[in-house]
Amino acid sequence: MGKLYERIDSRLRTFIEEQPVFFTATAPLSGDGHVNLSPKGRAGTLVVIDEQRLAYLDFGGSGAETIAHVRENGRITLMWCAFSGPPNIVRIHGDGEAVFRDDPRWPELIGLFGEADGPGARAIILVHARRIADVCGYAVPFMEYRGERTLHSEYLARKTDEEFAAYCEKKEHIATSLDGLPALPLPLPARTV
Repeated sequence: MGKLYERIDSRLRTFIEEQPVFFTATAPLSGDGHVNLSPKGRAGTLVVIDEQRLAYLDFGGSGAETIAHVRENGRITLMWCAFSGPPNIVRIHGDGEAVFRDDPRWPELIGLFGEADGPGARAIILVHARRIADVCGYAVPFMEYRGERTLHSEYLARKTDEEFAAYCEKKEHIATSLDGLPALPLPLPARTV
């Protein structure tokens, strides 16, 4: 049924990179805090850096729960499901880190995303894999992928970097999470790259 892996081998990497959607899960340390589960899409916004590390772009448009949770405790799980082809579910449990636009690593990391980098990128979530596993996915339904939604990127493309920074400052649960944890540092640093 399931198998553990020491690393993200070429087969797992291919599977991960072919999926049009993945999910992230994080939680605060507090037992009564809010668990966060988010779908992620937009082609090219996730990269497998090497056999132990992945990164994805964190865009504006919603809250900042993932950022708050990885800042507090680093725990993160990424999951991909095969909605077409052979059944499979891959999970990577790891240590997450939010890399912000003023971090010295930003220019190198943002360069990994090529054309997928766009307006509204406020952080890069860097994940160091601790546990890599797959399971059968026999109960996951077949679903047809019809294409990318462009509304998010089009909306953010209409904002200058200054307008985007102002947008972030006005949104609830950006500077702090639902549970009051520090999330996105504000004011949002200007992009240098």
